[in-house]
Amino acid sequence: MKLKIKAFEGQHCETTATGTLLNQLGIELSEPMLFGLGEGFAYGFMSFKGMNFPFIGGRIRSDFITKNLCKNLDLHLEIKETTSIKKAWKNVETALNEGKVVGLKLDCYHLDYFTRKIHFAAHYAAIYGFDEKDAFLVDTKRQGGSSVKTSLKNLELARNERGPLSSRNLSYTIEKKGKIPEVKTIINEAVLRNIKEYLNPPIRNFGYKGIFKTSEEVKKWFERTKTIESDFETSASIMENGGTGGSLFRNIYRDFLKEAYEITGNKAYLEASKSFVEIAILWKEISELFLKIAKTKEKKYVEKASELFLEIGEKEQQTMEKLFLDLSKK
Repeated sequence: MKLKIKAFEGQHCETTATGTLLNQLGIELSEPMLFGLGEGFAYGFMSFKGMNFPFIGGRIRSDFITKNLCKNLDLHLEIKETTSIKKAWKNVETALNEGKVVGLKLDCYHLDYFTRKIHFAAHYAAIYGFDEKDAFLVDTKRQGGSSVKTSLKNLELARNERGPLSSRNLSYTIEKKGKIPEVKTIINEAVLRNIKEYLNPPIRNFGYKGIFKTSEEVKKWFERTKTIESDFETSASIMENGGTGGSLFRNIYRDFLKEAYEITGNKAYLEASKSFVEIAILWKEISELFLKIAKTKEKKYVEKASELFLEIGEKEQQTMEKLFLDLSKK
C-alpha cells in the first residue's frame, strides 16, 4: 500500500521528514521556517563511546526541532518508542492504515539507498507505504527524495540499531488540534528562546562556548588519533553532507532570518541574516580544511581550523547577542 503524498523537498533529514508530515495536514512552510520555528540553531561538540572521532553538530539535539515546531504551531505530536521490533512495526503499520504518514528515526547505515556507509543513528525519513518486500520513504533531495525505498529487513535493522544518538525504534505522527497560529505572531518568541539557549549553554560543549572549546579540542584530536585520514574525511562529510553541521545549518538559518524579516518587517532579522552569509562561508572553510588534514596530515591546517573556530565563535556570539537585544526592544 502507498499513501498519496506531497513529499517535502529538503536538505536536512529531520525537517524533510517532518515537513512531509506537515504537508499532509495542509501546512506548507519553507525548510528555513521549519528550522527557525523549531528553534533549531545550536552547536554541540561531543565524544561518544564507539566513535573514533568527536561529533560536531550545528543544530539542537535530535527530535527537538520537531517537538519545538509542533509546540509553537499548536500541533499534536505523538511519539512512540519500543524495544520490541514487532510492536515497532505495528506502530507504523497502524498509522499508515489510518492514512497518516509516519516519521522515523533510524541509522542510515542500513538503508539500501545510502552509498556511503556511515553509522549515524539520528537520521530521519518519512514512510508513506510498503509492500511485501520494501518500505517506501521520503528522504532529503541529496538522498533521492520520494523516489527511495529500502527492504523491510534493512528498515528494521536501521530502526533498531543501538549506539550514539539512537532511540528505541522511534516513530512519530502529527495531527492538528485546531487552527494553527499565524507565523508572524510566533516568530519573535521562538527566536528569543533559541538565542537564550544558544548563549547560555548548560555545559561548555554547547553554544558559542562549544565552538571555542572545539578550537582547543581539534588540536588534541589530531595528535591522539591513529586514523587521521578517515577521521577528518568522515567528519567533513558528515558535517557538510550528512546534515549535522558545517555550513548547511548556517545557510538554512541565514535564509530563515531573511524570511523572518520579510514576514515581520523587522530589520534586525535582515542584519543578522547578512552576518550569517559570512559565518556560513567560514563553516564551509572548516570542512575544506578537514579534507586537507585528511589528505596531507599536515598540522598547519589543524592550526588554521583552530583559528577559524575561534573566529566563528566570536561572530556567532556577537550576532546572536545583538539580535536578542534588538528583538527584546520590540
